[in-house]
Amino acid sequence: MTDFSDRRKGEEAKFAMDDEMAFRVAARRNRLLGEWAAGLMGLTEEETDSYKKAVVQADFEEAGDEDVIRKLLGDLTASDCDVSEADIRTKLEEKSVEARRQLMEES
Repeated sequence: MTDFSDRRKGEEAKFAMDDEMAFRVAARRNRLLGEWAAGLMGLTEEETDSYKKAVVQADFEEAGDEDVIRKLLGDLTASDCDVSEADIRTKLEEKSVEARRQLMEES
């Protein structure tokens, strides 16, 4: 009986760790996306810092990435940047890989 209990606790701990890592990767990815978009919009360093935080906050509006994509597309379109939704989705994937790599290097 204790083997099953120990195994269950181990699985729960792994799930919690995986969940935390996914959250950290998404937050880092969103900061990287915000930095990329801020560069396209020509924002100052202070504005870029603020914008990166706003992109991270946008991810809390709903589950999935659609809220982040919608924010970036709206902001980039309003700034007359020639960027499509497909471009943003491609960059989202690239920044996801970069964020995961950065976090693994830190560990």
